[in-house]
Amino acid sequence: MSSLRPFCLTAWLAASAAALLVLTPASPSRAQVQAAQTTPAPQQSANPAPASPSQTTVAATSQPPAEQRGITARAIDKVKQVAKSAGDIFSRVPCLAPKGGAKAMGSLPHVASKLVAGQPVVIVAFGSSSTAGYGASSPEFNYPNRLAAQLRRQYPTADITVINAGVGGEDAPEMMKRLQTQVIDVHPDMVIWQVGTNAVLRNLDPGDTAKLVEDGISRIQAAGGADIVLVDPQYSPAVNQRKESAGKMVKLLGKVAELRHVGIFPRFEVMRDWHENQSIPVESFVIADGLHMNDWGYACFAQLLGDDIIRSVGQIKLGVNVPADVRTYRPM
Repeated sequence: MSSLRPFCLTAWLAASAAALLVLTPASPSRAQVQAAQTTPAPQQSANPAPASPSQTTVAATSQPPAEQRGITARAIDKVKQVAKSAGDIFSRVPCLAPKGGAKAMGSLPHVASKLVAGQPVVIVAFGSSSTAGYGASSPEFNYPNRLAAQLRRQYPTADITVINAGVGGEDAPEMMKRLQTQVIDVHPDMVIWQVGTNAVLRNLDPGDTAKLVEDGISRIQAAGGADIVLVDPQYSPAVNQRKESAGKMVKLLGKVAELRHVGIFPRFEVMRDWHENQSIPVESFVIADGLHMNDWGYACFAQLLGDDIIRSVGQIKLGVNVPADVRTYRPM
């Protein structure tokens, strides 16, 4: 099976640009001095070992004015290269949103309002190995880093932090144990919660998972009202071998999102559309283990999610007030 991966030079340039940006002469913001994820991508394995989520803070160093100007010029060049590399991964296969279904679009009122107001934004990507980035060729290509790069290109003056709180092998029971410290205590403006895949693979009761997720959502909402988007299991050979359980999980997570008035990113349906309607071979977005996404899969997932955040900011700017009980994300 094959996967689409960017050249190593592109990954090096992306990392170099991120490092140089924290050295610009303007007052550094939290997003400019904070990396979204620095844990190296693990080696391929059928059962990736859990790894603690991490964040690295890079301190801006003082430079004489002349050196600062030189660094700024080089940083601008690197940013242009990074922006180009973001599109390079889609040069052979474009990332297209699913077609043929009605869109009931709501908004992300909390995070969108803060972006419009120019206030700092903190997003927590909470989940398991596909949040941590297992299958990506490097940390730059996991979905939280892709999402962060997209939002920073769209809002270059914004202070945007995306924290990768993905731990391989976990599902709702394990995630609930770290919900307080790694999500609620961070005081996020948005939580993207990817959950359910490992429960399907372990033949756990989808109903039990749904109850835990609903309890977790209630705790997040009570703590500060962050926007929440659930991400259901991926469409992949390993998940499809448990079709009945996967179907129940997808349906129940959608029901929880509806009842709790939060967003849902229907990853299973989006990925199935790639294969069945867009005729993209499964091995073009899933690695050889038949479960985890590759660079292209993570990139398109992040692109579609980022597009919805950007769209929500546009709604706020236009004065469109979407009722709170309208679900946030509905791409189908």
